[in-house]
This record gives sequence, structure tokens and C-alpha cells, in this order.
Amino acid sequence: MRKIILSFQVSLDGFMEGPHADISWHRVDAELHEHFNDQLRTMGAFLDGRVTYELMAGYWPTADQDPDCPPAIADFAAIWREMPKYVYSRTLPEEAGWYTTVVREVDAGQVRALKAAPGGDLALGGAELADSFRRLGLIDEYWIYVHPVLVGRGTPLFKAADSPPA
Repeated sequence: MRKIILSFQVSLDGFMEGPHADISWHRVDAELHEHFNDQLRTMGAFLDGRVTYELMAGYWPTADQDPDCPPAIADFAAIWREMPKYVYSRTLPEEAGWYTTVVREVDAGQVRALKAAPGGDLALGGAELADSFRRLGLIDEYWIYVHPVLVGRGTPLFKAADSPPA
């Protein structure tokens, strides 16, 4: 059975992004980017929310076309383009491109069926989507990369829980 893995970068004070979606404080050098690439290239699919998907789709499809593109960036551009993607969105059109399947609602049964399908593990991305999966008890592993900075405010990785996960 495949696992759903939530991999996020956070500040020391637990924020995944600062105010206005600021991630300029992330400290990703070539070595760390290569590590992320090695982890993600083995995945069977990306599971993203609409905001994360649109952010990724706005950059990665053509990132490696810049002749000055660093090797780790070019490598991830290819990984992203070729990886199957499931995007949870009520507003995206059915045809999203780049091996993308649009899913309208998070249905725990459908997610469990996806986990049971053959292939590599599933990489979960997007704060809102991650919160939905966490509340349904669907996350199997957390890969949390802590950056040595204090952001102070923004989007927390973990929202307050009403009760323990299912």
C-alpha cells in the first residue's frame, strides 16, 4: 500500500509561509534541492490543492528553458512535468494539463483507493489540503524541514485541531 507523505518547509515558529504567501525566507541551496528531487522522483503522484498547483504550474513547466537554470531546478522541472498530479479544486477546469486529474472533493474512500493502487508513494502539498487530509487521518508520514528563521505570522503548518485525527 502506498503512503501519503506530507513534506513541508517551516520556520522555527511553525509557519509554512509568511504574510501574503511569502516564502522568501526558505533556505534552499543546491544540496537541499537535490535532496528534495531525490525524494520526489520516487513518488507515484503529487496530491495538491488548487493554490499550490497554480503556483507550481506558473513556474515549473518552463523553468528549465532558461539557459542559466541551475541543474537542480532543471531536474525538478522535468520531475514535476512528468509526474501524475491530482489537484483538489472546485474551481479549476477539468482539463488542467501536465498529467493532471482534477478532483472536486476530498473523499476518504477515494483517497484510500488511490493509496491501494500500484506505484510509488503520494506527495501531499498545500496547507488547506493537508489540513483536510490530517483531519481525516489520511497522512501516513510527515517530512518537515525546519528553516532557522522566525517568521512571526503567516500560514501555520498545523491548524488547531477540533479533536485528534481519525
